[in-house]
Amino acid sequence: MDTQVEQKLGFIFGRRSIRRYGPGEVSEEAVEGLLAAAMAAPSAVAKDPWRFVVVRQRQRLARLAAVLSNGQMLESATLAIAVCGDLAAAHDGQLSYLLQDCAAAIENLLLGAHRLGLGSCWLGVHPREQRMKSLKDILCLPASVIPVACIALGHAAETKAPRTRFNPDYVHFEEW
Repeated sequence: MDTQVEQKLGFIFGRRSIRRYGPGEVSEEAVEGLLAAAMAAPSAVAKDPWRFVVVRQRQRLARLAAVLSNGQMLESATLAIAVCGDLAAAHDGQLSYLLQDCAAAIENLLLGAHRLGLGSCWLGVHPREQRMKSLKDILCLPASVIPVACIALGHAAETKAPRTRFNPDYVHFEEW
């Protein structure tokens, strides 16, 4: 890869899933900025079906950690953001568009957290029925709102080297 290209895209390669968090608050301004970055994502027909639940209460974070396999880091994270989608707001009421829109918002949120010097980790919720039901209960979600993922956020207590998983075997030009 060209050095100039690598330098410009380096912040993407530096974003890694962080599973250990140290003490320290995340300001309301930072959270609002992350939510704004998430909502700057592309959305099918600009329907913006994403909805977010910011969780800071220790007890609720522990409940989320208990129902999400591999989600133990939520107990030490400063906060979590549950990324959900309102099926009633999605383009043509289609789940597929809702999931694509929410995934784009999640990636913006993760990249924004990294750029702000925060650690984050994407915990999948959809399509696991038990996880979705548990989050609906814990977060008191309305019937039309589907939990897609839960993002752990906080100050990283671990460091990971930048990397890419680029594999030229996965790339085809013009046709398969």
